Parts: sequence; C-alpha cells; structure tokens
Amino acid sequence: MASTKKFSSSSSSSSSSSSSCSSNWTAEKNKLFENALAIYDKETPDRWNKIAKIVGGTTEEEVKRQYEILKEDINRIESGKFPIPQYRKCRRSSNISNEEQRLKNLKL
Repeated sequence: MASTKKFSSSSSSSSSSSSSCSSNWTAEKNKLFENALAIYDKETPDRWNKIAKIVGGTTEEEVKRQYEILKEDINRIESGKFPIPQYRKCRRSSNISNEEQRLKNLKL
C-alpha cells in the first residue's frame, strides 16, 4: 500500500460527466476505482489487474481507459477549464445561529 491519496467524490462525478465510457461504469464502480487507485500506486506490479479485480465486472483495459478520463478531468479542473458551480449565498433570517437551532431541535 504505497499511497494514501484519495480523490474526492466531486472528481468522481466530473469523470463520469465527460466520459464516453461504457454504461456499466456506475458511480459505485467509480468509487471502488478511486479507492483502489489510492491503494495501488504506479509502482505496484500488475496494478491494473488488481484494480480491475477490486472494481469487479471490468477489464484492465476499461480501468486504464477510466484512469485516462480521470487524468483529463483533473487537468481540466486544475487549468480552470472546468466551470465552478454557482452556490447560493446562505442568509440568516433570524438572530438564532445554525448551531443554536440544531440544539433547540435536539431531542434527548
């Protein structure tokens, strides 16, 4: 186990959005794939076979293709070519804080 780097789930969704990979590559498989990448780094012998076994129902070639898609997505994000989502601003309409509201609603 060489690396502990994990990709966030947001990268998961971006990789599936820009890919033309087969329809059997589910969000669950993508999560297994990303976790396996964290376990097996590029120095691992027979890396793609091991990752394919963890993902299940896929081949080494599909895993390699998914890895290339992930790298492309990461490059787009890092280069600023991936649009940043517009988040709504949070406004507080009362004097009570979120933490106070949660404590008020807490049932002991």
